[in-house]
Amino acid sequence: MTSLKNDIFIKTLLKQPVDRTPVWMMRQAGRYLPEYRATRAKAGSFLDLCTNPELACEVTLQPLERFDFDAAILFSDILTIPDAMGLGLYFSEGEGPKFKNTVRTQGDVDKLPIPDPDTDLRYVVDAVSLIRKNLQGRVPLIGFSGSPWTLATYMVEGGSSKTFQKVKGLMYQQPLVMHKMLDKLAQSVALYLNAQIEAGAQAVMVFDTWGGLLSTEDYNEFSLNYAKQVRSLLKTNVDGTEVPTIFYTKGGGLWLEDMADAGYSGLGLDWQTDIANARSRVGDKVALQGNLDPISLYATPEKIREKVKIILQKYGQGSGHVFNLGHGILPDVNPEHVKAMVDAVHEFSPQYHL
Repeated sequence: MTSLKNDIFIKTLLKQPVDRTPVWMMRQAGRYLPEYRATRAKAGSFLDLCTNPELACEVTLQPLERFDFDAAILFSDILTIPDAMGLGLYFSEGEGPKFKNTVRTQGDVDKLPIPDPDTDLRYVVDAVSLIRKNLQGRVPLIGFSGSPWTLATYMVEGGSSKTFQKVKGLMYQQPLVMHKMLDKLAQSVALYLNAQIEAGAQAVMVFDTWGGLLSTEDYNEFSLNYAKQVRSLLKTNVDGTEVPTIFYTKGGGLWLEDMADAGYSGLGLDWQTDIANARSRVGDKVALQGNLDPISLYATPEKIREKVKIILQKYGQGSGHVFNLGHGILPDVNPEHVKAMVDAVHEFSPQYHL
């Protein structure tokens, strides 16, 4: 494979010295870009776009043509694993993802297969290979998955939720059923991410979007424990090269010390977590990724530059900070405001790496 021309994202996650702070953005390939909307229209639907390796490659590369990002992230969806388990993923306009079948009983869990990435999720593996080839070493490629707990929330609820009462009800009323489900999901996520690594992903990220809705005890038992299990099963040494790993719990700022012991190279921070406080709490155990408020991209470019300055200043001197949003970019953000953010990171971060 082609060697990396720009490896500062990888080096930063491994806490190695770099000359500036790397930057990429969650959902950087997405609806805020007119070229993405054109490709999606060509695909016919979001799911058709996800399952077409050539088009997934096309939209993965689109933001790199506009912005000087330091990483590409695979274009896919976090719900590919439950779909491959036979739950029937579909999208309702304005309502987000839904499943035709839900998982709410011991019998439902017993019937769940552990998908084989090489067959059941072949389109993702092929997309990773194609993207890696087309990047030609320009920047590293990030693969990803939803966390076991976050995948379980959608599988039990049947889609998005405001209260999460069905999944939390199952967790409280039938904890053994929930644990069996989460164990199957942890095995599935690890297999899936290992297949992405084998296909060419140079870093992988686990998105725990809904871990923050749990109490501290329940987070440790039902979310973090299974994120640790995933990490223990990942094969992150490829021909002597380390593949860094990132774990992100939205709303997880309370539990950073525990998260830092989970074995990942880096932790993603949402925008409600103060990055200076986070760094003082985790020390040199892990790199930190984040954490500009996505809504701040609606501000003027001047204000965005100020916000970038503050985060860089708060993290302070030295490597170990990947600049990112605290969650995904929203669909109607002006692309010029993204450029203002990226340019500001490039302009202001070198002074923290002297």
